[in-house]
Amino acid sequence: MNISLDKELLQTNDQLKIGIIHYTKIVVSESPQMIKGRTQLYQENLYLELQENPVTQREGIAEWRTVWKSFGADPNRYRHSAESLMRRIAKQNYLAPFHSAVDLNNFFSLQYEIPIGIYDIEKLAGDVEISLGDEQTGYEGLNGRFNSLTNILYSKDQEGAFGSPFVDSIRTAVTEETSEAIQIFYLRPSLDESECNQLLATAGNMFTQVNGGDSRSFLLNKNNLVISI
Repeated sequence: MNISLDKELLQTNDQLKIGIIHYTKIVVSESPQMIKGRTQLYQENLYLELQENPVTQREGIAEWRTVWKSFGADPNRYRHSAESLMRRIAKQNYLAPFHSAVDLNNFFSLQYEIPIGIYDIEKLAGDVEISLGDEQTGYEGLNGRFNSLTNILYSKDQEGAFGSPFVDSIRTAVTEETSEAIQIFYLRPSLDESECNQLLATAGNMFTQVNGGDSRSFLLNKNNLVISI
């Protein structure tokens, strides 16, 4: 499978960076108590911080709002997923455990203040490209409704759109049956390549410590538009 970045996106932001982690031989299950406890404590501490500093003033959230707007989407109407998660926590509407893949995906998103998606590779068809949505782009999302992705970054395979930094599709969702997955990190453009690679390595290691299996990470940017897994 090739995963590519549409070079036209770089005309809007030539510092755009997308991280990819490919997981194999993973076992997704109920999150261990350690992860549940750590995530709950993290959310409680984050709630206290957010009483002093609003969500939109956090560096990662603010940077991705700017990226969002630069591509033509309204960050107040369509919030990226990391901001949506953080706004829930600011209201003490803490995230309930789901399973070990989703729980870690949410934890990474909060920790790094960026949108992240994880997808079951067996549910993907052909190559994957990250591009910009138009009026015809959309899918049935995990939020239970059809989501239009006009002027929003999204990922697509041969069957169409399946993921975005807004909300992910039902079609490619990771379940406890998943053994191979890709995780897409919408990295902060201000991070340099070494910072991005370190972030991906750290996340991949933590994920496989919990879910087993192996991980390989890749970085898509202006110098590397296509990777193969």
